[in-house]
Amino acid sequence: MKWQKIKEFFKKDLLKRHLFTKNRLVIVNDDTFEEVFSLKLTLMNVFVFATLGAILIIFVTTFIIAFTPLREYIPGYTSTKLKREATELALKSDSLKFAIKKNELYLESIKKVLNGKLEYAKVNKDSIMAIRVDTLPELQLDATKAELELRKEVEIVEKTKKK
Repeated sequence: MKWQKIKEFFKKDLLKRHLFTKNRLVIVNDDTFEEVFSLKLTLMNVFVFATLGAILIIFVTTFIIAFTPLREYIPGYTSTKLKREATELALKSDSLKFAIKKNELYLESIKKVLNGKLEYAKVNKDSIMAIRVDTLPELQLDATKAELELRKEVEIVEKTKKK
């Protein structure tokens, strides 16, 4: 019985009539029965305003969480102070590594001079400071057999093109 009523509801455009039927929302003072506020609404207007309100609330909440310090209370977000301190510490440790490497090179050159393995004129602290510590490790750049064969093939092709 209920399903028949629901089918009839959709068949006879009753849904359309219900969505666009104008209704009045009235707020009345209970003591004096004086009308305080009145508003004409349709069910469609109520759905539209409710949807827009929900979207607005979601947008404002997302904005507040994303762009204010409140995001630090959400698990997974790190504090900006912690990020800043980590960055500063990483820079300091990198510069300390560089300074240690530079001092090691300087001490090594002094040891060479004291042992007599290096001429005194070549020891200069400024030249050690100019040495780049972060040089690349030596790579093996020997050609493989496949590369050598490819080079030979390319040479043969180029010779035939020139003739």
